[in-house]
Amino acid sequence: MALKKSQLYAFLWQSCDELRGGMDVSQYKDYVLSMLFIKYISDKYADYDGFKPPVIIPEGAGFNDMLQLRAGMISGTESTPG
Repeated sequence: MALKKSQLYAFLWQSCDELRGGMDVSQYKDYVLSMLFIKYISDKYADYDGFKPPVIIPEGAGFNDMLQLRAGMISGTESTPG
């Protein structure tokens, strides 16, 4: 059975509410927009072949690096920073 668009939206909103937990909506918005910006910059300039990229992503600060760090923290194979 195909998933209706309204069911998909309801599921996405429910997932966001669960992830947000007790965090204020305005704080959650800032977090999500920051992560979207990092993802955009990481994708756009990951394989930049130009002379000098307008945005330099430090080693270990890309979106994929964050995903790997998160996966390591969840599985317990990597220690927390600091």
